[in-house]
Amino acid sequence: PRIAETPAGALNSVGLQNPGVEAFIKDEIPFLRQYDVCIIANIAGNTIEDYCEMAEILGDADIDAIELNVSCPNVKEGGVAFGTTCEGVSGITKRVKSYCRQPLIVKLTPNVTDIKETAKAAEDSGADAVSLINTILGMAIDIHKRRPILANNMGGLSGPAVKPVAVRMVYEVSKTVKIPVVGMGGISNGVDAVEFMLAGASAVMVGTSN
Repeated sequence: PRIAETPAGALNSVGLQNPGVEAFIKDEIPFLRQYDVCIIANIAGNTIEDYCEMAEILGDADIDAIELNVSCPNVKEGGVAFGTTCEGVSGITKRVKSYCRQPLIVKLTPNVTDIKETAKAAEDSGADAVSLINTILGMAIDIHKRRPILANNMGGLSGPAVKPVAVRMVYEVSKTVKIPVVGMGGISNGVDAVEFMLAGASAVMVGTSN
């Protein structure tokens, strides 16, 4: 199992499987351009080189922005996620920004001691905006089987359960950085969206509710 329901949310350990950047450009962008929307490509990888290569390939693509998912494990550094340290966020943001022709949004992980610090590191390293929060690391156990429900044991918690944490972090970050903040985390309706904007978000994303 890769998804588990929890009270007011969901745990997922689905990975980031997708058809790849070339297929995205060839098939997904023309489909999305049928609609009056901005296209933001979220990129992820196991090494900084992965991210840079994708940003370079997407440079000529018909997209409006790139979102940098820094919650992925840095394979060359022992599997620690890029986004959990200021140094990691700074290093990957600077490198990817040098390849990026579109505005760069850095998506921050909440699994840190102080998200204000990583947000500032992203801003100082050239990010045009930050988005937050990504999922919170969680776990659920099947008491009858006596083992975790997810095959990977742990996963990312999303949905309404994380909203108060997300609102607080958006509020803190918006007071710390001068670049725009995109808020997400448990948004289910218009009231939730307004709450995030009152906390300082310039825009919002909806994930789990979709």
